[in-house]
Amino acid sequence: MSEHPIQGLMGTSMEKIREMVDVNTIIGDPISCPDGTVIIPVSKVGFGFAAGGSDWPSKQPKELFGGASGAGVSIQPLAFLVVSKGEVKILQIDTASETADRVVGIVPEVIQTVADLFQKNKKEKAAKESPDAEPEQE
Repeated sequence: MSEHPIQGLMGTSMEKIREMVDVNTIIGDPISCPDGTVIIPVSKVGFGFAAGGSDWPSKQPKELFGGASGAGVSIQPLAFLVVSKGEVKILQIDTASETADRVVGIVPEVIQTVADLFQKNKKEKAAKESPDAEPEQE
């Protein structure tokens, strides 16, 4: 059984999409700064694909085929990962993000704030339990 012409259309379109969209499109190439900071862009990639065709009956031995395929790609920058002095921070691009995206972006800050509060309370409690210890100055 020979290959149907629609298979060629679909194969070519999918190969072109594969060339355009790879992991380097989502997580970009790192950008190194003179001070040692590394910036890594993060993007959201979406794509769609459609193909179709029709065979037309013919009185000649050769079959007639008409078909088309198409694809679309959308790339939207979302954030930058910034690696500096042993710390990793995410700088989110404000593009009217959805609530869930904002919550996920805020989680590391909330965890750090809560950890700092517990650490502060622990130091205060230790200072109260040993009154002869000098209080730490911040």
